[in-house]
Amino acid sequence: MNDRKRLAARFFETDSGRMPVREWLLELSDEERKAVGDDIRTAEFGWPIGMPLCRSLGSGLWEVRTNLPDGKISRVLFCAHAGEMILLHGFIKKTQKTPKSDLDLAKKRMKGLK
Repeated sequence: MNDRKRLAARFFETDSGRMPVREWLLELSDEERKAVGDDIRTAEFGWPIGMPLCRSLGSGLWEVRTNLPDGKISRVLFCAHAGEMILLHGFIKKTQKTPKSDLDLAKKRMKGLK
């Protein structure tokens, strides 16, 4: 891996200053947070990167796919904007298909980027 980020990650920030993905990460256990962080870091340095780590969801939306230590699966939805990886939404995946509500939330946040 080279020592330069190709697409530096930044948390999406709401108008009120909240960072939903950061807040979600802080709710995870240390081990889960490390696994998600390692995968985001791999995407930052290796971008563009494909499966099994990252997958396009269409319309400029991507997901970082993390298998957590306890058998759960997490997803961090992001977009590339102004040369950065904007982390829009994070969640624990409970079904095979990504829930529409999670996709809609990430798309809404992506449309609000300046």
